[in-house]
Amino acid sequence: MTDKEKTKKQVPLRLSPSLYHEIAQWAEEDFRSINGQIEYLLTEAVRKRKKMNHKTEAD
Repeated sequence: MTDKEKTKKQVPLRLSPSLYHEIAQWAEEDFRSINGQIEYLLTEAVRKRKKMNHKTEAD
C-alpha cells in the first residue's frame, strides 16, 4: 500500500441534529470519537454489503 493510499480522505458531511446526537451517544458508549464512530459504521456497512454480494454471486 502506498503512502497516498494510506492517507485518509476528508469528506464534508451534513447530519441532522438528531442523527448527530444519536451517533455522539453511540460513540461515547463505544469509547470512540464521533468521526471514529462514523468511520466504523461505514466500514461495517461496506463489509456487510460485500459479504451479501458475495453470497448472491455464489447462488
